[in-house]
Amino acid sequence: MEIFYQDEHLIVVCKPYGVLSEAHESKPNLPALLGEEIGARIYPVHRLDRTTQGLMVYAKTEEAARRLSAMLQNGGIEKTYLAVIEGKPAEKEGKLTDLLFFDRRKNKSFVVKRERNGVKRAELDYTVLSTGEIDGNAVSLVKIRLLTGRTHQIRVQFASRKMPLVGDRRYGSRISDDEIALCSAELSFKHPFTGEALAFRYEPKQKIFRSLMG
Repeated sequence: MEIFYQDEHLIVVCKPYGVLSEAHESKPNLPALLGEEIGARIYPVHRLDRTTQGLMVYAKTEEAARRLSAMLQNGGIEKTYLAVIEGKPAEKEGKLTDLLFFDRRKNKSFVVKRERNGVKRAELDYTVLSTGEIDGNAVSLVKIRLLTGRTHQIRVQFASRKMPLVGDRRYGSRISDDEIALCSAELSFKHPFTGEALAFRYEPKQKIFRSLMG
């Protein structure tokens, strides 16, 4: 794991693919790995899917966790993702808005038409950065800014428009890849104690990203 920044209050790291972002008793998880490496207790503030890699911020004290969590709820932590999707959006830039229901039993989110118990509104902005081809299939590299944070939001919103993320078999990808092509690539916020503006960027190492990033 790569550490981008740390002080007595917080730590910014790159979560590897396949590692849980929250504590778990029996599965590899980043809070435990970080705690062992730096010798401090780690407090999760936000989460990434196990199948997503990229930048995360963790707190090192209860007060830092409280302040960072409040910032997250108030939009004070900005997160930008990179994804490779199958196909090509009709517009180079746009906003996707849906109603999502997360089925815990199936561990899968679904786009639904009506509001009801458990349904949440999901919004994101996207920009197409480049396009290419994999085994004769058109693909697009997109930059995504989440306006809400719902379970599997990016994955299901694009998949519902028949543009699943490459490698995401759960949501219908037809292109085989060992990893889902989704990465938390940019993270920015003001330090919860000093007010310093902090901004971090990570370039995914997957071959499919590198081929489309030039």
